[in-house]
Amino acid sequence: MRNVIISGTGRYIPEKVVKNEDFLQNEFYGEDGLKLEKDNEEIIEKLKQITGISERRYADKEHVLSDLAAIAGEKAVKDAGIDAEDLDYIIVAHNAGDIPYDNRQMDILPPIASRVKAKMKIKNPYAVAYDVPFGCPGWIEGVIQASYYLKSGDASKALVIGGETLSRIIDPYDRDGMIFSDGAGAVILEAVESTVQEGLIAHKTRTDAVDYVDLLSMGPSNKEGYSEKGKFIKMNGRKLYEYALNNVPPLVRDVIDNSGMKASDIKKILIHQANEKMDEAMVKRVFKLYGERKVPENIMPLTLDWLGNNSVATIPIMYDLILKGEMPEHQINPEDALIFVSVGAGMNINAFSYRVPKK
Repeated sequence: MRNVIISGTGRYIPEKVVKNEDFLQNEFYGEDGLKLEKDNEEIIEKLKQITGISERRYADKEHVLSDLAAIAGEKAVKDAGIDAEDLDYIIVAHNAGDIPYDNRQMDILPPIASRVKAKMKIKNPYAVAYDVPFGCPGWIEGVIQASYYLKSGDASKALVIGGETLSRIIDPYDRDGMIFSDGAGAVILEAVESTVQEGLIAHKTRTDAVDYVDLLSMGPSNKEGYSEKGKFIKMNGRKLYEYALNNVPPLVRDVIDNSGMKASDIKKILIHQANEKMDEAMVKRVFKLYGERKVPENIMPLTLDWLGNNSVATIPIMYDLILKGEMPEHQINPEDALIFVSVGAGMNINAFSYRVPKK
């Protein structure tokens, strides 16, 4: 049986820490262009209560996304113990490309994956490099795509990276800008022969564009006259919350069922780190669909408190942290059943089930 397993992981978390109190001097405006009447302490405390975010990481001035992604990729290659020249695919998920600190213009030509390949000094011309711009679910979609190549026999090794420098496209006058952050996470996927089913087992993706395409988008600053030619990341938080709660749990249920598993088999749900209350509510609804009133203790790891929402990087960073023993309250052991799930711009939702291989 040909299976696809994760054989190595890596990450890059920027060193610059930005705490909630660093936003106390900001001026915040609403979508109507009017300055918010609440004082900043109240605005920031409310954000922490809802999202769970106390601090986040921003990339150094000299770094762009492809730098962060290349560092994470190199660490994953080393962790897997492979030669990078043997890679068949290099897939990089992101949303905004390389954005220089002193020129906030998005740059995606040449593709970020090609830049990463160059920075990793991979010369093999048949290590195909391409980007996946798919909102926050981009890294999971990259893993799903790579699994098709590997299971078909067309390839044996793939590097899938999720990275972002969202701090460079946030509106300083929009309170939602405090949510976003920077970072990169990477995995090596390998095709292996086994007598049992392990690794990536089942997956599912959906796109709801007609009614929900604008819930996350790029738009002008909330403050009239500020950088009118520029665009910043914008979201309709309330409707996004409702969309996620209604649509993510059924998709996760389908993935569990298609894997031949029960909800009680799942040891960890690695969910995109977007909003703590939303993530908790989605996981609770997953188990409710199985008639379970209580969510198993410690099933949902969180990095939001200190890393914020770094989009496509949240899940691979978190997975690497757990495997490397840097989230000691969480362990992932051989034969554990895991669910990886994300929701984001598009609107897109995806998930895959994963059985950790025996050692």
